[in-house]
Amino acid sequence: MFIRSERLFLRPGWPEDWSAIFSAIADEAVVRNLSRVPWPYTPEAARQYAALGQDRRCPHFLITLPTAQGVELVGAIGMAPTHDGAELGYWIGRDHWGQGYATEASRAVLSLARTLGHRRIEATHFLDNPASGRVLRKVGFCPTGRVEERYSLARGKVAPSAVLTMTLGEPSDCDDDMDVKRAA
Repeated sequence: MFIRSERLFLRPGWPEDWSAIFSAIADEAVVRNLSRVPWPYTPEAARQYAALGQDRRCPHFLITLPTAQGVELVGAIGMAPTHDGAELGYWIGRDHWGQGYATEASRAVLSLARTLGHRRIEATHFLDNPASGRVLRKVGFCPTGRVEERYSLARGKVAPSAVLTMTLGEPSDCDDDMDVKRAA
């Protein structure tokens, strides 16, 4: 499965992508904001991630940016199954922070989620990563008011994490419904 957005191309990872993945994510500032990624990040972890199989209902993608020089890896995004829907997760390499790539990729994956028949999507972010919370709210996730302790492999401990949800195909009761309509 492939997704083209305004600036980005989302595609599955392939085993030969491991070195680009390693270069983009082997940064403690990136990894500490993720729950399932170890620190220090190793080439073997990148090889394992690049070789991951796909779930038809909850695919994951490398976020790439076509450039005049070729294609640059920006980060990764995907969905994971939950007991009542799916969870959205992503990471963006530090060189690409603040450029709207997480927002753009999230909107593209949420559109796919609707096509795949998902109704409820959840997302979380560590409280000490408010930038991720802003991205999630921008694309239409609503804070639930719940804060859960979530284990982070990179931190080696639990950290408080805000829980946000979105019901696809319904207007949001959050402040900015325009972004929900765009993600739809």
